[in-house]
Amino acid sequence: MKQILIADDHEVVRSGLRAIIETRADWIVSGEAIDGREAVALALKMKPDVAIVDYSMPVMNGLEVSRRIRLHHLHTEVLILTMHEREDILTEALLAGVRGFLLKSDARSHLIAAIEALLDHRPYFTSILLEKLLHEYQSNKKDKSEVLLSSREQSVVQLVAEGHTNKSVGAVLNLSVKTVETHRASAMRKLNVSSTAELVRYAIRTKLIGL
Repeated sequence: MKQILIADDHEVVRSGLRAIIETRADWIVSGEAIDGREAVALALKMKPDVAIVDYSMPVMNGLEVSRRIRLHHLHTEVLILTMHEREDILTEALLAGVRGFLLKSDARSHLIAAIEALLDHRPYFTSILLEKLLHEYQSNKKDKSEVLLSSREQSVVQLVAEGHTNKSVGAVLNLSVKTVETHRASAMRKLNVSSTAELVRYAIRTKLIGL
C-alpha cells in the first residue's frame, strides 16, 4: 500500500482529495494535517510515499514544509497544490526540492497522474506554469545561452538550482565552502544574474536540471 499525506487547512479540499485518492485500491491516506507544522510532524512520524501540501497554509507554508521534509532526508515526494498561476512560486518550489506542482483547478483531472509520477520519482508540473516559464525565456531579449561556464561552474550552478546549500555543494564536489562561493559568484557574474531564482531559471533553460 502506498501511503499519502494530505495537508490543507480546508476540510472540503481534504475530503475531495481523499475521495480521488481512495479510488485506487493500493493507495491509502495515512494522515491529514491542517497546517504546515502538523504536516511536518506527520511526515516525520509516518514517512509517507507522497505528501500533498497546500502552498498557502497557516503557521508554515507548503514550500517551508517541503524544505523541512528534505532537511530530514525523507524519501517522501512532495506535491504542491496552489491556486496561484505564478512562475516565481514554481521556481521557489524547485529550490525547495519539490518535484510535483499542480494547480488546484487541475486536481480533479490530474491528481492521479501526478501521484503516479511522484511514486516513480518522476517530476510532474502543471503545464500552464511551464508555458509561462518558456514564454519568459523566449521573450528575454538578452540571450545568455552563449555564456560559457566552466564545467565546475556548471556543476555548482546545477547543485544550487537543485536546492543545495554552499556547504552541501562542497560536500558533493569535495570542495571547500570558500571555493564553492567563488565558483558561484563567478557563474553569476558571467550570467549577469543576482539571485538564486535567476540561477534556477538558467539551469532549467539550459537543461542543467530537468522538469
